[in-house]
Amino acid sequence: MTDDSISLSRRGYLAGTSAVGTAAVAGCFASRSNELTVAHMPIFPDLQYFVMESEGYLSELDAEIDSKEFTDGPAIVQAFGGGEIDVAMFGIVPAMIVIDRGIPAQVTATNIKEPMAIMAHEEFRTLWDDHGADAFEVWEDERGEKFRFGTFPQGSVPDVLLRYWLREEVGVDPDEAVEITEIGGANAVFQAIANGEIDGTSIMEPVPTRAETEGLPIQTFRTSAEIMPGQPAAVTLMTDEVRDSEVASQFLDQHVRATEFIHENPAETADIVEEGIGMPAEQAQQALDGPLANFVTDPREIENGTEIFASFAHENGQIDEELSIESIFDYDPYDDR
Repeated sequence: MTDDSISLSRRGYLAGTSAVGTAAVAGCFASRSNELTVAHMPIFPDLQYFVMESEGYLSELDAEIDSKEFTDGPAIVQAFGGGEIDVAMFGIVPAMIVIDRGIPAQVTATNIKEPMAIMAHEEFRTLWDDHGADAFEVWEDERGEKFRFGTFPQGSVPDVLLRYWLREEVGVDPDEAVEITEIGGANAVFQAIANGEIDGTSIMEPVPTRAETEGLPIQTFRTSAEIMPGQPAAVTLMTDEVRDSEVASQFLDQHVRATEFIHENPAETADIVEEGIGMPAEQAQQALDGPLANFVTDPREIENGTEIFASFAHENGQIDEELSIESIFDYDPYDDR
């Protein structure tokens, strides 16, 4: 797995966590004398974390921050199961998996909404103009092979969005009309685009901006805002013990502050992106000005999309129960700021 994998099938990475589940998490925050362990990933949708760290916002919490950077969502789920994490900024699907496993935690904020793009080859875009949803069939007839999408593994946020778009909006069976290849990480997706190994993808920044900057034939075809208003991606998940403390609202105060900083200081934020995530500042500035940089904090912003994702996650076997909005979200820490 690589740094941009937001989520995968729980069967692949939750082996062994059920035994440690709820009992391991209980007492975690309190037993460490207000040491708050915050998990995050080096990805664009976790930008608030890097702003909070860079600008010193975390120092204003009544807790000692123990920051842990993870390369992927599955590793964070494992750490949650082992009682190692108090707050995590990662994908909505692994957050649901944590909750589904009976670990006492809920989502208290969203980091970004509608951050994905469906990207497609320029020749497909021409076929779409002429044939609409039949473009996939025409593509296969003309080329002798199905249209090739490459994105994160099945059940990930990009994969769910792609399958939702194909099934609900285009009206085709994702498993029959196209070929979907699992690729681990945004850099690998970009290389597959650059090498002509795929014809399209569902992906977040920095891939759309990099593809546009470098003039590649595969570029943004639809944004997630056009497909699924309120589409969720990265969220902030807190254990019950943190949510029951004043630190929860303090953390969200700084989260809101970071969101405002991103909107009000794009040039400075671009430098933070370069330092924390590795995206060149010039490209980061372009991405921050683009349609996918919808940074927010209010968890209600993603309610509708989360319901869709919960249904997909249940259908895919990632969670045993189709989780309700009430079981996923706790709005009190945000409202009590």
